Order: sequence, then C-alpha cells, then structure tokens
Amino acid sequence: MEISSFPFLNQEEISHLYSLFQDIDSNTLATNSNAYLKRRRKDGEEDGSGWKNIKSGNNNSVMSDILSSLILLDEEEKQEYQQWAIESQLDKAALDWNHKQKVTAMNDYRSDLETHFSDLEEMDHTRTKRARRAASEVAAAAAVTETALASSELSVPGGGGSGQQQQHRRLWVKDRSKDWWDKCNHPDFPDEEFRKAFRMSKATFDLICMELDSAVTKKNTMLRDAIPVRQRIAVCIWRLATGEPLRLVSKRFGLGISTCHKLVLEVCSAIKNVLMQKFVQWPDEEKMKMIKGEFESMSGVPNVGGSVYTTHVPIIAPKVNVSAYYNKKHTERHQKTSYSMTVQGVVDPRGVFTDVCIGYPGSMPDDKVLEESALFKRASRGDLKNVWLVGNSGLPLMDWVLVPYTHQNLTWTQHNFNEKIRDIQTVSKEAFARLKGRWSCLQKRTEVKLQDLPAVLGACCVLHNICEMRNEEMGPELKVDLFDDDMMP
Repeated sequence: MEISSFPFLNQEEISHLYSLFQDIDSNTLATNSNAYLKRRRKDGEEDGSGWKNIKSGNNNSVMSDILSSLILLDEEEKQEYQQWAIESQLDKAALDWNHKQKVTAMNDYRSDLETHFSDLEEMDHTRTKRARRAASEVAAAAAVTETALASSELSVPGGGGSGQQQQHRRLWVKDRSKDWWDKCNHPDFPDEEFRKAFRMSKATFDLICMELDSAVTKKNTMLRDAIPVRQRIAVCIWRLATGEPLRLVSKRFGLGISTCHKLVLEVCSAIKNVLMQKFVQWPDEEKMKMIKGEFESMSGVPNVGGSVYTTHVPIIAPKVNVSAYYNKKHTERHQKTSYSMTVQGVVDPRGVFTDVCIGYPGSMPDDKVLEESALFKRASRGDLKNVWLVGNSGLPLMDWVLVPYTHQNLTWTQHNFNEKIRDIQTVSKEAFARLKGRWSCLQKRTEVKLQDLPAVLGACCVLHNICEMRNEEMGPELKVDLFDDDMMP
C-alpha cells in the first residue's frame, strides 16, 4: 500500500504550514517551560518549609526519648539500691542471730565445763580429806602402838628412846639401803677401788669436801637429819664420773631420785662458784714464763702461753632455738640427729685449764666461739702481749693466735712449722680427751636441762684441774678418742 502526498496542496502551501507549526510549537514550549519552572519553584519552597518542620519535630522526639530513658534508669537504680539495702539488712540480721546463737551455745558449754570441773574439785577435795583422815587415824594407831612398845622397853634394862625415834622417823623417810656408800665411806675401803668409783683418791676427795664444806652443809630439821657433806659430794662426783642414770644413783646411795638430781645441781653450782676461781686461773707473769719455757722446750716455738681447743658435748634436743645447737658432723657420724654445746679451753703443758668458755651452741664455729669468749676480750685490751696461743685450723690467724698452714703444696719450712704446731695442739687435745674420759657424763646426752648444763660442765673442768694438779692417774680403760670437734669457719 502506498501513501502519496495530498493532491490538493502544493509545495509552497506545505512549507507555509510547516513554518506555522514550528512557531506554534516554540511558543507553546516556552509557555509550558515557564509555567513548569514557576510550579517547581513553588513546590520547592513548600518542600523546604516542610523539611524544616519535619527536622525540628524529629529533634524534639529524640530529646524526649532520651529524658524518658534517663528517668527510667534512675528509677530502676533506686529500686535496685532499695532492694540491695533490704537484702543486706536481712543478711546482717541473720548473721547477728547466728552469732548470738553461737555465743549462747559457748556460754552454756563453758558453764557446763565449770560445773563439771567444780564437781571434780569437790570430789578430789573430799577424797583428799578422807585420805588425810585415814592417814591420821593410822598415825594415831601407830603412835599408840609405839607408846605401848616404848613403855614395854622402859621396863627392860638398857632400853632407850633411840628406838622410838627411829620408828617414828620411818613415817617421814623411806628406808633405803645405803650399804654401798657406807662401805665406800669406811676408812678401810681400798684406795684403788675408791679411785675406780670416783676417779680420784681418798685424799683428793677429802680435799674437795673440805673446800666445799661451808657451801653445801645443811642443817638438821625436826623431821629428818640432813644428808652429810661427804655423801652429797659423793653423789655428784659419782654421777659425773660414771654418767649413770639417776635411778642407779638413787640405789647406790639410798636416796630418792629427785634428791639425787637436786644434789648434783647444788654441788656442781658450788664447785663452779667456789672452786673455779681458785683452780682455773690465768697464769701470772712468773707462771707464764714457766709455761713459755716448757712449750719452747717441747716444740721449739717461743712465747707460747697456751694451747686452745674446742670440744662438743652432746645434749638432748632443746625446746627453744633447736637449729642453733644442731651438730652436723655428729649427725653424719651417728646417722641420727645430734645436738651439742661447746667447751673451749686453754691448757698449759701439763693439761691444766687456764681459761674456759662454756655454753655456746654446737653449730657455732670455733672462730665465733673465740670471738665471744672472755679470752678474746682480754686480748683486745692488750693483756696478751708477747704471748702466743696455738689453735687449730678452725681459728683465724691473729697477732696473738698461731694456726697451721692449710693451703696445698707447702714448703719444707711450712711443713716443719705445722709439725711444731701439731705437737702443741696435741697437749690440749689430750687434755680434753682425759676430761671426757674421767667424767663419762660428757660422752653421752645428759638429762640436765639446758640452763643448768654450763654449771655441770664448769664443775667437770674444775674437778679435772684438781685431778691433774694432784697427778691423779687414769686407767687405760678410761681413755677416749676425740672426733668431729673441728668446726671450720
């Protein structure tokens, strides 16, 4: 199908119509565009004001939401605090109630205990009264019997009142056998047997009794006679010499165990307080010259005034400060825990102590014991000028103490010097060996308390000096070897 042009219009008319249509279209478009722009401007103004209103409304709603949230949180916090306060008050009330219940229960228990113990005390008091009443009745019956016996003895010639006194004394003193001591105390008792028992001769024992007579004498009482001075001293010396337990001492001397223990401590204190200042003295100038000469003739070292040695005495485990008295070497040797106390002494060429320092713990090395001794203070004051004291390697080298060389690869001169020092050290070591051999209580753990032990050790040193000065011999069975006494610094 074809479409042809209009037959009733020519070319000019068509161009005129086309130009007319273009003008109409351009005017219409301009008018429409102006109207459209005005309408858009108006709409834009309306939209801006609405957006501002919407924005301000949104801000107000957010602030109100925040305020309402804060108010709700505050109220919740107040409610939680009130609830916590109520719960804490309830807990406190429960604790107070429990505490009151416990206090009430404890008070009831205490009152029950007091009632129970008061009942027990009343029962004991009643029992004691009954026992005393029975004893008084027995005593009265015995007195009546003794009166009858005394009246019958008065009718017999030769009857006296001594038997009545002995019978009456049995009520207060237990009758024990004293045969052994009576035999030893007899004038005809052999001196050799006496020396074996007491480590000294009768003459030396008599000398000690004479020196201590005023210090250990006791008076007789209405109930019993006092123990004689010789028996008191004999109990102490036999106990120190043998180291036997108090039970055997009690059987030997016919005394109570507690009485024997008391006598040992009393006599040891008297020996230390009365005889030590007389028999353990630092030599004066004249004696020091003699000592220096004897040591020089013995070793060739001049101006030697004494030989120093420190030994250890085993003790039972103390109740306080246990670690200070622990002895490592004795523990390793005996394979059991051991404790000890030190005894430091200076001896002259005869083995007599001229100075002793007693009582320091066994864990303290030899140099520390020397620093704490009165000998060190005497040397610090300058009282040991031109005097050498010879010690072992456990002591430090000072201007008044000679010690051996301890390093390796010694020269011949140093080795010779050590030999001379060893000869002098042997004197003090043998003196301590005789001390422990003569007084066997120093070889075993004693039953004496720690605070009383220095008096016992001091008494042993004094008795050693008395025996050495009087040339008391020791049997070969009493010799001991010292070991593990060297405590290195």
